[in-house]
Amino acid sequence: MAASTASAFAIGVDENGLGSRLGPLVVTAVLARTNALGRETLGRRLPRSIRASLDDSKRLVSHTDVRLGEAWAREVVAPDAPSPTALFERLSLEGGSKLRERCPSHVEAQCWHPAEEAFVAEPALRKRVARHRALLAARGVELVSVKTSVLCTETLNRAKRAGRNRFVSDLHAMETLVLALRREAGENVTAVCGKVGSMAEYSRFFGPLGGWLHNVLDEGPARSAYRFPTVGELAFVRDADASDPLVMLASLVGKYVRELFMSRIAAHYPAASTEARPSGYHDRVTAGFVARTALVRKRRKLPSDCFERERDVNTEPELRTSRT
Repeated sequence: MAASTASAFAIGVDENGLGSRLGPLVVTAVLARTNALGRETLGRRLPRSIRASLDDSKRLVSHTDVRLGEAWAREVVAPDAPSPTALFERLSLEGGSKLRERCPSHVEAQCWHPAEEAFVAEPALRKRVARHRALLAARGVELVSVKTSVLCTETLNRAKRAGRNRFVSDLHAMETLVLALRREAGENVTAVCGKVGSMAEYSRFFGPLGGWLHNVLDEGPARSAYRFPTVGELAFVRDADASDPLVMLASLVGKYVRELFMSRIAAHYPAASTEARPSGYHDRVTAGFVARTALVRKRRKLPSDCFERERDVNTEPELRTSRT
């Protein structure tokens, strides 16, 4: 088979919650098998019909409505999953047990009690997503796998004190996911990741890929790319979540996973039925939630490390000097 028509594997990676105040940083990667047509498909704008289900996540979902992210996660990963908890276990790179290892017993329920969780994506939406997945396959993009990595607030705070700020933690999670899906593919891959902050020289900050032989293909504000002989090509692209279909899908699923955890955090504390659910970002509702729960958290002896992120100060200088 000619090289131009041979199948190859592509990966799209993105983060959700990098700049939030509460809740986890979620990094998600999508693996797809492509042919020559598929590589063309990933390099150009999707048809309008498919963009109804696969586009910039900021356009398609919100923190109060992640049905589309749920529908994609169920379609690609676990159509028969009986609950969000079961779906997450199939999505999670680490697995729930591993993620809970550092949770104090009196804190664990804040993030891990599923309460009254239920799927919310209606059958019509799931059918639409299934149809659009088939259309992608007809265009040479076969979705194979989705994996997500969750970095909780305590993990981020601990890493920050060790000299690794949230940008470096994000990068290392992206590297870990790419390596995991590279193993699943069984051959070298072409991976596109959303840009990590304003970072340009990624080699300086690689963690799991630190010390691996590689060539620098490009380093700049819009795109930084590297070729690893035993991994493939890894590029960090500005606004990739608005241009690369696999990164779009990673962002949609990541938003769903992050909101799963934010819903649990919000439900863990007493609230009036009329109160808006906090997004976890730096907004008025989240600020009110932090203030309202302060006394409850104090009574329950909940460590601040497990609830709110330490603020980054002088982010860019810290980014330049944080090495692992």
